[in-house]
Amino acid sequence: MNIYEEIPVLENERFKLRAVEKEDCDDLLRVYSDKNALPFFNSDNCDGDNFYYATKERMQEALDFWKMSYENGWFARLSIVDKSVPSVIGTIELCLRVSEDEFNNMGILRIDVRSDYEKASMLQDIIAIIVPHISELLGCDGILTKGPIYAVERVEALQKTGFAKSEHLLIGKTGYAYDGYWTRE
Repeated sequence: MNIYEEIPVLENERFKLRAVEKEDCDDLLRVYSDKNALPFFNSDNCDGDNFYYATKERMQEALDFWKMSYENGWFARLSIVDKSVPSVIGTIELCLRVSEDEFNNMGILRIDVRSDYEKASMLQDIIAIIVPHISELLGCDGILTKGPIYAVERVEALQKTGFAKSEHLLIGKTGYAYDGYWTRE
């Protein structure tokens, strides 16, 4: 299955992952205007976007950009739905990294959630849904995700789902070197 042909619906008892929809705007505004969640969003190599969207208009612009990016094969965004509420509590971004560093041909996994979901057990549940499918969806050799040292809950979730801290820096398109990456083969 190629993610650029179709975004699958994946789920467990608590969460469902599916394609982002325009109707998710209000729920996602709650995520991307959450200043306590902002430090956990991975904006490395994103042309200065820090993913803080404080207005519905700005959130809608981001949704439009995500749709266009998917149509161009740059990356795919999936909404994370908490089935117990039900509402969208974050997104997952997936893309294939093509580079000349140690992370060439790895799938990049970005997970953005509201701050009340930045808990090891919840992140572990979300990671466990998507990780088994990333290689097939992206045709990649491994998975790469950010877990800065201050993100203790996220780091715990990464460790419990088989990720290991990388010794290598991710070299961005401008030559800037980013730290804090975790990998899984």
